Amino acid sequence: MTTTRIAVRAGHPRAHVDLVVGALAPRLVGRTSCTAHVALSAAGMLLLGGDLVHVEVDVGPDCTLELEDVGGMVAFRAPRSASQWTLDVRVRSGGTLLWRALPLVVAEGARVERRIQIHLDKGGCAVIRETIVLGRQGETGGSLKSHVSITDPDGPVLNEDLDVDGSFPEPGILGSARVLDAVIAVGFRPDPEPGAMLLDQPGGVARHLGNLTHESPMDHVWATWSERAKSSAGSPVTIAVPITAGGLSSPRGVDSVRAVD
Repeated sequence: MTTTRIAVRAGHPRAHVDLVVGALAPRLVGRTSCTAHVALSAAGMLLLGGDLVHVEVDVGPDCTLELEDVGGMVAFRAPRSASQWTLDVRVRSGGTLLWRALPLVVAEGARVERRIQIHLDKGGCAVIRETIVLGRQGETGGSLKSHVSITDPDGPVLNEDLDVDGSFPEPGILGSARVLDAVIAVGFRPDPEPGAMLLDQPGGVARHLGNLTHESPMDHVWATWSERAKSSAGSPVTIAVPITAGGLSSPRGVDSVRAVD
């Protein structure tokens, strides 16, 4: 499957943005000389058993890239074949990545293997929202194996593994909860939040465990930490530009490879 790629570099009068459609279809929403706002939607039915989803993100020096999901994602029942979701991110010197991902729902009988790898160059920072839901309404949920690795020039910043199965809840991991909502901030010192874990290197992780996504307090944490990251980067307000043919809801009318000058 084609790799989805989003890259931004500063330019005048507008930033240069490279968008490549893969399993996900990126859409340019707005940009300035050093910022880009990109929306992501599925380019087909995801996640099915055996799907391989690969996303590459490259944030140029002194640029700010804001990513948002148009819709959440459901991993459908496929007990014999796992789906794989891989994210590779490079945030270059002085760059900022903000990604507010919508929930990943792991349906009963689904098997998902997910890997997130982020490298920050000197002065780079990122804030990522991730929400995992085990099962649709009335389901126990499938299995998820997730690995997150974040590094900077000095070495590891965050390295963690999560192995959960809705059919076999384990005390000390998720227990009886079916919703794991988290905000991860790295590359800067975020404002303290109740229950948040501050990292040894600049950064922090805030998490909520529960059974309903709307009960999570992570909206406030996301708003606070993302604004903190924006102010650290000194990014200007994004200016809207017309969206390409096909809108945000469908990849039709968009070439698979697109460079926006």
